[in-house]
Amino acid sequence: MEIPALKSATNLRLSNILVRLLSFCVLIFLARFAYVVTVNSHSCDSLDSCFFPQTPKPSSAAAAARRRAHYSSVFRDLLTEGLLSTNSASLCIETLDGAEVIALREIGIVNSIGISSQKLPYEEGIRYAKSINQPFGNRSFDFEFSGTAGLDRTPNPVRFALEVSRTLIPGGFFVAHTESLNDEYSLHSLLRLFDSFTLIKLREIKGLDSVPTREIILRKKNRTLNHVEIENRECSVPKYKLDLIKNAELLIEEEPLKPWITLKRNIKNVKYLSSMVDISFKNRYLYIDVGARSYGSSIGSWFKKQYPKQEKPFEIYAIEADSAFHNEYKKKKGVKLLPYAAWVKNESLFFEINREPNKKKNEEDNGRGMGRIQSVQSSSNFIGDVNKIEGFDFAAWLKSTVVERDYVVVKMDVEGTEFHLIPRLIESGAICLIDEMFIECHYNRWQRCCPGKRSPKYRKTYAQCLELFSSLRKRGVLVHQWW
Repeated sequence: MEIPALKSATNLRLSNILVRLLSFCVLIFLARFAYVVTVNSHSCDSLDSCFFPQTPKPSSAAAAARRRAHYSSVFRDLLTEGLLSTNSASLCIETLDGAEVIALREIGIVNSIGISSQKLPYEEGIRYAKSINQPFGNRSFDFEFSGTAGLDRTPNPVRFALEVSRTLIPGGFFVAHTESLNDEYSLHSLLRLFDSFTLIKLREIKGLDSVPTREIILRKKNRTLNHVEIENRECSVPKYKLDLIKNAELLIEEEPLKPWITLKRNIKNVKYLSSMVDISFKNRYLYIDVGARSYGSSIGSWFKKQYPKQEKPFEIYAIEADSAFHNEYKKKKGVKLLPYAAWVKNESLFFEINREPNKKKNEEDNGRGMGRIQSVQSSSNFIGDVNKIEGFDFAAWLKSTVVERDYVVVKMDVEGTEFHLIPRLIESGAICLIDEMFIECHYNRWQRCCPGKRSPKYRKTYAQCLELFSSLRKRGVLVHQWW
């Protein structure tokens, strides 16, 4: 008699569970529906379910119309100035949606085409190609245009410029819109890239959505000059370089009584070149640490963390003769070690690790002593561990490694050898390749241990160090006092 009642109770419990489960699923569905509607603004662009018919996005259509109208105005002005004609074969580089090509055709320049490194929905007259590898023959165009998505964002400005020069006819015009070129330094960097062009005009215009934009107009020369390297040449020092140096931190004129404190504090006053100018239009970016010692001495502790790089990918070279540090660099990716001594020529040298007379080997208080290179083992107030090493012509290596279109930062801490290396850099003309230097100048400074006594380790004076820094700044090199 109790079995039917038991079945009825079981069925009731199952029904309650099913009802609750169904209610929970409905709530999840409604919450999901509300989320999709909110995120997608009542459209069906998402792959999720929705209940509204798909309609075109008026905002996208309006933006495309604004872009066409903007470029139409730009090209009409160029047409009026004689930089364009209805017969011009024209190329638009790195177009985002073909608006530039449509604008050109609408004003009668029908022989127009565009390239984009993004695969766009089919647009007539747009080809999928990279700006640094144009799919056209030499001298194919009379006019080439690059909006802010082109020149400003190219990963390789040099190849970009070479391709423009290759595909443009002599006498043809290249027009670029850029949000850079805010200073004379970046303008000269750009003109060095386009060295087969003449600057016609640089002006401020109202860009898309009224963003301040600079329009640069270049004309390709009828003849490209061959550039010949001149040995022992003086660097040209344009006014903009001298102005930058005037804006740099002042050199410390008076010899500090506690240089180990004063010079270290001075780093807070340093005005880095890359904090004053735009370094975008450069071929490569290099940091060369001459006398690098360990990775943490300056590469890891200072350059990686503090030097303003403007998100540029710097190549890093560590030049260090002391073999005690070589193994560490094998584990450091992105750092190229040159296990030699920077010198004025290629020759064998003696490398001395200095330590105090009362110290025995491997008993230095502050780690490994500083190394000096010399042609013969000398007697001094320091007892050294001497090894034979190879020196290389640093100036010649620099000239074979970098070009003027590169951005080169050099830090030099070479225990007095700077008084040999700097004259060699100037004499060879290699100094012209360096944009910024950080030099620790070694002189007979006051000793920390013994007030009133100077270090016998170096013979140069602070005045001679100051003259070294001043001579470099006069040559247009932004040099900073290092510690």
